[in-house]
Formats: sequence, structure tokens, C-alpha cells
Amino acid sequence: MTNKLPNYARLVTILLGIVLVVFVMKTAKSVFVPLLVSGLLAVSITPMAGWFEKRKLPRALSSVLSVVILLGLLFVIGYIMYNQVIGLAGELGIIEQRLREIFDDIDRFVAQYVEGILPTAQVGNIQDTLVNYISGNLANITQGAIATITSLTILLIFPVYIFLFLYYRNFLFKFVLMVFSDKYRESVKQVAAKVQQIVRNYIVGMFIVICILAVIYSILLYSLGIRHALFFALFAAILNVIPYVGPFIGATLPITFALFTTDSLWYPIGIFAAFYVIQSIEGNYLTPKIVGSKVSMNPFMTIVALFVGNFIWGLAGMILFIPGMAILKVIFDAIPGMEPYGFLLGANKPSEKKYPPAILKEKILKINTRIRSKKTKPDKTKPDSV
Repeated sequence: MTNKLPNYARLVTILLGIVLVVFVMKTAKSVFVPLLVSGLLAVSITPMAGWFEKRKLPRALSSVLSVVILLGLLFVIGYIMYNQVIGLAGELGIIEQRLREIFDDIDRFVAQYVEGILPTAQVGNIQDTLVNYISGNLANITQGAIATITSLTILLIFPVYIFLFLYYRNFLFKFVLMVFSDKYRESVKQVAAKVQQIVRNYIVGMFIVICILAVIYSILLYSLGIRHALFFALFAAILNVIPYVGPFIGATLPITFALFTTDSLWYPIGIFAAFYVIQSIEGNYLTPKIVGSKVSMNPFMTIVALFVGNFIWGLAGMILFIPGMAILKVIFDAIPGMEPYGFLLGANKPSEKKYPPAILKEKILKINTRIRSKKTKPDKTKPDSV
């Protein structure tokens, strides 16, 4: 006879389990993040490795070639960003000078219209403090970004992980099948195929969307005469992988730069309007068509995933938790009893059975015919009159 735990004890057990999982994920961030990123990238280039293997190349050589092509693509993007960051660092003096001009205009306005209400000396102190803070910290941020990009280019752990995932993918898949009994293996194969398709659609689709947005943003910023347009375009396009937050940050940087480096307010206003239109088209048409609706989640769970991911793994968590939630949805939908959790993560609304007008009219006519036939049919229960 099994003794079931009371409800409050089960709730406490679940909460303790969640706390333990979060603690382990935060503590082992340096282990989980490279593994997950490498695994996602390996799944995305598996078709490339399979194509090489069909050409009678050994699996080791096919995996190496696939990793080299991926690294070459990432190196080109990193090299372009590196050169753009170096060029942007030279604009700090112009931004500082523009800030001083703006505060000089504020001083003249205060002296002419608001004299006696707001002390002029206080505005001057704000100016000196803000200019010194921005000039000092922008240099540190630029140097930190350059150091980060340089360190990422020399990391070898990611290509090693990607190669191992590609080379041992069949071995790992057999291990997963062996964990489950025979009656569940067919379902596991179906779930694995769906997960692979979703991950591949997400990464390849987001890469295509990033390329399209980078081209559109570059044309827009170059046409407006904004310096370092390629950097701002790539920056905004790459940040698009973070829903809601990424597009906002990506648009803020070129708008702020245009505000400090141009002589008219129409430039930042034009950038804001153009970015708003482009992001609306991207969110409503490009991403659903290219990435696919299976990866999309409802806005509520997306926001929750962003906050939880940021709390656990920072920026990496905000990026990884979106496809992670999509994978969890596929797993929940395949497990009996877990369908409500898959429904919670999904973006599909509950379906309602609707009939076209012709079918609806036909059903109404059938109902009327049945009612009339019942009214006109003689009642056989009554005896015949003598």
C-alpha cells in the first residue's frame, strides 16, 4: 500500500525541485551555455554534414568541413563588427562636442526664459558630470566590446563541441532511444524529428531574417547619411533574436547616434519611423513565414522566458530560452497528461468549430424539414373514430 503525499507536501517538493534546478543552472552556466549553443548550431548544420557524407566523404572530414564553413561565416561577421566598433570609437570626440553644444543651448535657454527658477550653475554641473561620465564610460564600453569580440574569436571550446555533436550524433540518438522502453521508441523518434526540425527552422530562419533586416537597415541608414550605418544595421538585425527587447535596443542606438551627430531632429525621427515600419513587417510577415509558426509562443510566455533566462544566464539565457521553450512545447504535446502545459506555451488560440455560410444554410434547412415532418405526421397512438 502506497502512501500519497498531501497536497501541501507535493507543492513544497515541486518548489524545492525548481529552486534546485535554478541553482544548478546558475552555478554551472559555464558548462551548460557552451553545450547548448554548440548543440543548437550542430543541429542547424547537420544537413550540410549529411550532404558531404552522401558524397562519400568520411564522417570526421564532413564534420570538420561543416564546422570550418560555420566558423568562416561567423568570422566574417565578427571581423565586420570589429572594424565598425573601431571606427565608432573615433566618433567619441564628436559625440562629446555635440553634447557640449546641446548643454550650451540649454544654458542660454535657461538664462533667457527660466532665470531665477533653475540655477544656471546647477545646469553647468550636470553638463560636466554627464560629459565626463559618457566620455569615460564609452571608452571602457568600446574597449570591453573589442576585448570580448577578440576573446570569442580565439575560443576553441565551441568548435570542439560542435564537431563532437556532429560526429557522435547517431551514437547520442541511440543512447536516447535506449533510455526508453520499446513501446515508446517510435514516439521518441517522432519527437526527436520534430525537435530537430524546429531547431533547424529557428536557427536557419533567424539567420535569413537577420540578413534581410541587415540589408534593409543598411540601405535605410546609408540613404539618410548616417555614419557607421553597417555597424548599426548589423547590431539591430542581430539583436532581433531577442523578442520585444532586442528590436527596441537595436533601434535606440542609431537614433541616439543620429541625435548627437546630425544637425536636424528629422534624422532621428525618420530613423524611428522607418525602424517601426520595418519591425512591424518583420514581426507580422517575415518571421512567421520564414521561421515558421511552430517556434512562436504567446507573448506572455515569451516575456516570462526572457525574464527567467536573463535571471539565470543573462543575455545568453534570453537568446537560448526562446527555442528552449519551443522544444519543451513539442515534448509536452507528445506526453499524455502534459498537453495543457504545451498549450500554455503555444501561440495557437483554442479552435472553434465554424461552418461556411452554405453548409450552415443547409443544416438550418434540414432542421426545418425535420420539424415540419413531425408536425404533419399523423399520430398513430390515437384510436380511429368509429
